[in-house]
Amino acid sequence: MTRTHGRSDKGARLVEKTPYGKWKATTFLGAIRATGFVAPLCVEGAINGRVFKAWVEQHLVRHLREGDVVVMDNLSSHKVNGVAEAIEAVAKGRFELPRPVKGTTF
Repeated sequence: MTRTHGRSDKGARLVEKTPYGKWKATTFLGAIRATGFVAPLCVEGAINGRVFKAWVEQHLVRHLREGDVVVMDNLSSHKVNGVAEAIEAVAKGRFELPRPVKGTTF
């Protein structure tokens, strides 16, 4: 991360180079079980529905067992057609976290 503050002589401007400067996002997907972390995947760029569905079908379902419950938040890529069906074909079910009530803070 690039520093936002620095020190220099009084009245002198601080000039410093920034390494690389490509600033690309990397998304990390994975699932947590009681036995540890499973189905890791690293993706260059932001996640979208197509990538999330492929991760569920190609990585996550291999680690799911009958009776497992999958908990997901309200990210739009979690709601793509085929994601719920792929999970429910193997696991007991899925649980979507409810939308927060307006005006509440945590």
